[in-house]
Amino acid sequence: MSAGRLSANSTLPGDPPGGRRAMAVWGIGVSVYFVAVIFRTSLGVAGLDAADRFHVNASALSTFSILQLLVYAGMQIPVGLLVDRLGTKKVLTIGVVLFTAGQLGFAFSPTYGTALASRALLGCGDAMTFISVLRLGTRWFPARRGPLVAQLAGLAGMAGNLVSTLLLARLLHGIGWTASFAGSALAGVVVLVLLLLFLKDHPEGHEPAPVPHLGAAYVRRQITASWREPGTRLGLWVHFTTQFPAMVFLLLWGLPFLVEAQGLSRATAGELLTLVVLSNMVFGLVYGQIVARRHEARLPLALGTVGATALIWATTLAYPGEHAPMWLLLTLCGVLGACGPASMLGFDFARPANPPERQGTASGITNMGGFVASMTTLFAVGVLLDATGGDYTVAFSFVFVLQALGVSQILRLRKRAARRERERLVASRVETVHVPAQAG
Repeated sequence: MSAGRLSANSTLPGDPPGGRRAMAVWGIGVSVYFVAVIFRTSLGVAGLDAADRFHVNASALSTFSILQLLVYAGMQIPVGLLVDRLGTKKVLTIGVVLFTAGQLGFAFSPTYGTALASRALLGCGDAMTFISVLRLGTRWFPARRGPLVAQLAGLAGMAGNLVSTLLLARLLHGIGWTASFAGSALAGVVVLVLLLLFLKDHPEGHEPAPVPHLGAAYVRRQITASWREPGTRLGLWVHFTTQFPAMVFLLLWGLPFLVEAQGLSRATAGELLTLVVLSNMVFGLVYGQIVARRHEARLPLALGTVGATALIWATTLAYPGEHAPMWLLLTLCGVLGACGPASMLGFDFARPANPPERQGTASGITNMGGFVASMTTLFAVGVLLDATGGDYTVAFSFVFVLQALGVSQILRLRKRAARRERERLVASRVETVHVPAQAG
């Protein structure tokens, strides 16, 4: 049996059973993440409105998303530690309260400064959702379901993005800024009630071993042990390299690029953003099924996505006409849809590299990658637009710099990560053989 086949299809001792109860509980966690993504991406459809409302230029506008992602990325390791220490329900509860307060504050912010503070608060709460949902999945579903469960969680996030691009955009131009953002904050209250009433950290009989309180020593040990695993670092760089082109496009700069650089109407640009989201959902299902069946497909899928993204971006930016043709913009948005599912593959490198008690910490490290890249690119695009008088070709060329950096690190780490993963899979196989005999 190959290492990849063992990882994809074997059931390890102590695996949770899954089933309808698992789907119901996990669905509550996913609904929290769904709402968090609506709030996170709401600025993507309101970027031009925010510039007018707060009288800011491109650099200042990008600061909204940069600060939000800075808080998000900076919180990933602390959140991972909190999830490992406190469990999913407590961390998700804190997250819902924070991101709902941030969305509500953004609705009523009278100045640029208070709006920035609200987005930071939102980013802090948002940071607590995805890692918690991943941990919930590992506690309720068998390990062999991990890749598909993770992709489905990402799919729910894209559904939240779809709500932003379709519903919130229409509300914004129909009932106005304050009513739209304040009304959307009610969704946070709804998921908070569901979370408090029905969510459980784990099924009965699968309680994790208690973690002794070791203070700073525990924190250092968790982070150090996770980082030493090549699979964790490879997961970080896969997430770093694959996620950010679509994140930057959807979170802030896609709508201005399509309207100002490509001459499209806001309605048409919004439809293209919707295409990115729909494409993401399709690729998420496809990638999840492929990796669940053939674990060794992870790296080819990730690198293939990076190559396709770089090629379509280069073609669009270098197009000789005044505007790229619609077929090319449609292709660009379709290909960008693969970025989110490809970034989820990073967790499929980190997950088998770490034991259950480090899953939150390892996921936090991995999840930093794409958001650090997104934050860097958001800032660079804003600065380059101001410096060049709005030249999107120059500004978006920064994408290639980070892609080259990420690919170089992926190629450097891939062999070490594969060797270490094979070692852990062999150890798991031995444990699977011996544990039932002891139990009997």
